[in-house]
Amino acid sequence: MDIKILKNIYLFKELTNKELEKILKIANVEKYPANHVIFREGDAGDKFYVILKGKIRISKQVEGIGEEALAVLGAGSFFGEMSLIDDFPRSADSITNEPVELLTIKKEDFENLLFFDKDLAYTVLWAFLRTLSSRLRETNEKIKAFFAMSAHF
Repeated sequence: MDIKILKNIYLFKELTNKELEKILKIANVEKYPANHVIFREGDAGDKFYVILKGKIRISKQVEGIGEEALAVLGAGSFFGEMSLIDDFPRSADSITNEPVELLTIKKEDFENLLFFDKDLAYTVLWAFLRTLSSRLRETNEKIKAFFAMSAHF
């Protein structure tokens, strides 16, 4: 894996080459075919994922309806990060839309890195917060649209 690839990922774009090398030391690359379940809602969260190639859909199973896609994420996006912040089970399913290549980082390795490198921790955690904030705003808009539509019924 090349540091240049990490530089193009929002989560890591502000890190120095030395910091990126630290990330690479704890990261693994995993490849999966289309329609492969990465994790299911309720699974324990032991790592997070960065999409290097391909697309992933984040979805929930809705009783009486089936799978409802919440988001489709492409190269450069990350998911499963909530497991790094809390100890709750996965909140949704993650399924490959097409063959994917993922950079994975185990929770324990990530926590250790952040504990020992406060500058790296500060930069990465702010990127996490900006992304979570953006996703929350997007969810709020979807909820607003849903309530607007259901008011007409």
